Amino acid sequence: MNAAEQATNLELASKIATVVNLFKFEFPDAKSDLKPWQNDPETRELIDPESIDIGFHFPGISKSWRSRSILIQIRFYQDSINKSRRAIGIEVSGFDHRGQVWQLSTVDQWNFLGESLPSPDVGEKLKQICRQILEVFNLNTPL
Repeated sequence: MNAAEQATNLELASKIATVVNLFKFEFPDAKSDLKPWQNDPETRELIDPESIDIGFHFPGISKSWRSRSILIQIRFYQDSINKSRRAIGIEVSGFDHRGQVWQLSTVDQWNFLGESLPSPDVGEKLKQICRQILEVFNLNTPL
C-alpha cells in the first residue's frame, strides 16, 4: 500500500521518513515517491494492505542500478494472539522502460534475480539499507 496512505500516525510517518532518508543518504540523486501505486480498481486489487510501498526514481537510467525506478515494499505480519505487528521482509524491484528488470527479496536468500542486475557495490548498499529498514520497523515500539 502507498506509504502516504500508511502514515496514519506520527510514529509510522517518522519511520517512513527514516526509510526515505536512509535511501537518499546513500543515493542522493533519487527522488522519493510515497504514492507509487495508482488509485484505480485494478491496481487496488493487487496491493498488499500489510505493506508499506515507497518508490524511488533516478534522473535517467542509472548504470549502477541498471534501472530507472526502484520499488521498496516493506512486508508486515500482524500477530492476532499478542496483537503485535512486525516487519517480516522487504521486496525491492528495479524497473526500466521494459518493466521489472530485477528483484531482491530479504525473505529467503537475499539474492538478486533478473535480467539486468545492479552492480555489486549498489547491491551491497541496498542490502545494508534493507537491514536498517528492518531494524527501524522492528524496534520494540508498537506500529
